[in-house]
Amino acid sequence: METGRFADEKADFDPRSWLRKYRRNSIGYITKMLFFYHGIGIGLILAGTAVIEQLVPDYEEPSVPRSLIGVLAAGPIEESLFFGIPFYVFNSSHALIVTGAIWAALHIFNTPNVELASLAFGNWLFVVPSLFFSLSTWASGKGWFAVVVHSAWNGIFFAAGCGTGELACTTLEEDAVFNAGSMALSAAFLAGTYVLYRWRSRKARNEFNI
Repeated sequence: METGRFADEKADFDPRSWLRKYRRNSIGYITKMLFFYHGIGIGLILAGTAVIEQLVPDYEEPSVPRSLIGVLAAGPIEESLFFGIPFYVFNSSHALIVTGAIWAALHIFNTPNVELASLAFGNWLFVVPSLFFSLSTWASGKGWFAVVVHSAWNGIFFAAGCGTGELACTTLEEDAVFNAGSMALSAAFLAGTYVLYRWRSRKARNEFNI
């Protein structure tokens, strides 16, 4: 086992450890992991998009209208549905490879036109490393941090896209039912995840006391 300064970081940067919990689970340490994985994602966007533009004629990264409430609600909904709930149901971070892969793949279809030249490859390439960040963060007992980071990161991209004019942005959707439904669904998924967390914790304590 490697020792010395940054030994934990080096171990967690190793791809062989990406399916396990972090060696440390302080918020400061997990924030380092956040920048590590998101840095890989940004690199994949830049390199991957350049390759795709050469391989796919007339390719253009799609731009979909966004609302602030929608991008913020995506954090708790997606983290709970694809990471938190499966993690506590199956009690295994390896189960998140399957659900996380589905989550990442769905980002390809974040486009108004489902055709090769307008699929959201850049979006997909960015979230693939984020899959491993969320997996390890939930496994490290800091799922709530993954939820907060997910919404915050969505908010940053939303603000950047709106500020540069790349996105058509609104604070709320015109459909009031969608706005209320987004908030209700976020709360419901978070509540369900918490219930499963408590159930899994009690089960672990009971097994330990046997």
